[in-house]
Amino acid sequence: MRDWMGRDIHYLRISLTERCNLKCIYCREETEYCQAKQELSLMELTRLMRVFVELGITKVRLTGGEPLVRKDLEQIVRMVASFPEIRDLSITTNAQGLAERLPALRRAGLQRVNISLDSLDAARYRCMTRGGDLNKVINSIQAAVREKMMVKINVVLVRGENDTEIGDFIALARDYPIDVRFIELMPFSTLGTADERRVPGEEILAQYPFLHPAAARDPSQPAQDYSGNGFAGHVGLINPISHKFCSKCSRARLTSDGKLRMCLGQDEETDLRPWLYGSEEHLIQVIRDAIYHKPQAHGFCSTYHAARAMNQIGG
Repeated sequence: MRDWMGRDIHYLRISLTERCNLKCIYCREETEYCQAKQELSLMELTRLMRVFVELGITKVRLTGGEPLVRKDLEQIVRMVASFPEIRDLSITTNAQGLAERLPALRRAGLQRVNISLDSLDAARYRCMTRGGDLNKVINSIQAAVREKMMVKINVVLVRGENDTEIGDFIALARDYPIDVRFIELMPFSTLGTADERRVPGEEILAQYPFLHPAAARDPSQPAQDYSGNGFAGHVGLINPISHKFCSKCSRARLTSDGKLRMCLGQDEETDLRPWLYGSEEHLIQVIRDAIYHKPQAHGFCSTYHAARAMNQIGG
């Protein structure tokens, strides 16, 4: 599928739920309550996947909220993996319950894991996630490496919180075959609208000059890859604010309540639920139209605040 700018849209991020067992400070406010609001069922997801595959989707990431709160996650993974057209199937998770379920998810067809980990200090991690257990994350990373899965660690940098740990995270990419990706703070909470809390990628490169550019493994990936002498993994910089990557964006997002969202930083959505039980031709046309009109660029700026929290959109 191509949009009006000629971008090839082949990557679908499916949010399975708004629910999450953590309340990360950059994702949503502490007082917000996650609801199981009209979550798409396995049957509905199957029908949508059939259509998206027909339209050219070849890469899928399952997100949330926290996808592990879905008891039918293994069945969902198996369903998505059953389409031979899907060449890349991954999950984004806080890994609080991943280690125990990883063997079954691997057997179901899961290929990669993206793990949110914003601190290597147990107390700081618990504070930033408002209750997370660092040991569970470490155990999950070790389990994924044992399963020989590609592991990416997502670190949202927040000045004054975890910016003193950049070197420790880089050391992980040096010593282990994993990717560590530093993500600029985005405006999905009150904290995210504070420009002074954002740590740009140039600051990291200036502080760690031994990092040198590495070839991108996917031309449409948002991360700029870096490596160093003797590194087993990579360091990625994802800078949606300071360096837009909209011109090569290949992504569409399906929210857990059935909205097709073509840009993380724009609030326009297309409700697919009214078309789920009607003509498949109509459903295909609705999706095709939404993709064709994908926004040219996101609207992140100092005054922007998303209508939905990050857990409601999907990472």
